[in-house]
Amino acid sequence: MATLLMAGCAAPTAPVTGAPRQMATVAPAPAETTAVAAKESATQPSPAPQTTPSPIIPPLPNVALQPLVEGLDALTYLTHAGDGSGRLYVTEQPGRVRVIENGRVIPAPFLDITDRVGSQGNEQGLLSIAFSPNFAQDRLVYANYTDRRGTTTVSRFVVSADGLSANPASEQIILTVDQPYSNHNGGQLQFGPDGMLYIGMGDGGAAGDPQNYAQNVASLLGKMLRIDVSRTNGERLYAIPPDNPDFGPDARPELWAIGLRNHWRFSFDRATGDLYMADVGQNAYEEINFQPASSRGGENYGWRLREGFAPYRGGQDSPAFTPPIYHYGHDLGCSVTGGYVYRGAAIPGLVGRYLYADFCSGTIWALHRNAEGAWVNETVLESGLNITSFGEDEAGELYVLHRPGVIFKIVAGE
Repeated sequence: MATLLMAGCAAPTAPVTGAPRQMATVAPAPAETTAVAAKESATQPSPAPQTTPSPIIPPLPNVALQPLVEGLDALTYLTHAGDGSGRLYVTEQPGRVRVIENGRVIPAPFLDITDRVGSQGNEQGLLSIAFSPNFAQDRLVYANYTDRRGTTTVSRFVVSADGLSANPASEQIILTVDQPYSNHNGGQLQFGPDGMLYIGMGDGGAAGDPQNYAQNVASLLGKMLRIDVSRTNGERLYAIPPDNPDFGPDARPELWAIGLRNHWRFSFDRATGDLYMADVGQNAYEEINFQPASSRGGENYGWRLREGFAPYRGGQDSPAFTPPIYHYGHDLGCSVTGGYVYRGAAIPGLVGRYLYADFCSGTIWALHRNAEGAWVNETVLESGLNITSFGEDEAGELYVLHRPGVIFKIVAGE
């Protein structure tokens, strides 16, 4: 992700509205798509595995961004506990989690681990949380943060019976990963439909993945990890799912997919189980990767040999690489922020579309497949915001996090 310290614009006092600006309907790219073709089109599509026919999607409706709360600090993520409370939980980069209930921020932090979080204003800090799928029974919440040494730390905390606080002293560290640089930490945690914990790990930072971590299966960097935190293995507080893919004799068993640069935000479609990963590019392209629910893992998304559809710095492309479903050039932005497939009830015309944005331009787009299987990309609105993350509530409604500390809800426009 681009540095989280980029200057933010002033928070609006009225809803941000905008009609769709453009729609690009594109046929699936042939297998022999070349680097030249990729460079000529900043929105070159690619087919994706498809197990069922795509539903008919209605025309894109007008939407608006309705301010929910403001005055928070360096927002990184928003989620819910799945407990029927309707509360929202939002992470602040310095190491706090705040609770929003009935549209108001509860003054006392849900969790404060600023004493152990390292946040030098780049891409470090408290980056996301995920509540256990068995939260009603185990009262556990998981966090991904960088510690004072810059090491990625995945740990869990015990939550109070009322759901309003997590005990910092209850921390159990699940996994740590050394980071050679201060950027490209990934940071997303998400429990999949299978109950496994998925962990997004960036390539370790610097530029161009100088140590080629993303293609090195002996490293956890530049990967999607998949672990089972409901079981232990000796002193280790997680187990390896027996159906994780085999990347070879020297590979780490936690690996689910490789060849990723910095998939800062990823999500599962709550209706289909499909996985969308927004992978931040280097100097030319931002990409959206897709993994169908039928996947058994093992994908290689190509970084550092490929950026978007184009070979990177003379890298050799390979048919073994899983191409993105979409990419856009840096004439449209500089750092993709992944979102969610909308499955709420408030905006029926938005259902089935994957919403994502660019941190620098503030443009929000929507992707979906038409009946022929082609990916259609539509401009939802030009927000003018520095969007660090999207969030989803228990009902499937979506939110936008504006870096300086404002949360917006996506609502129907006029």
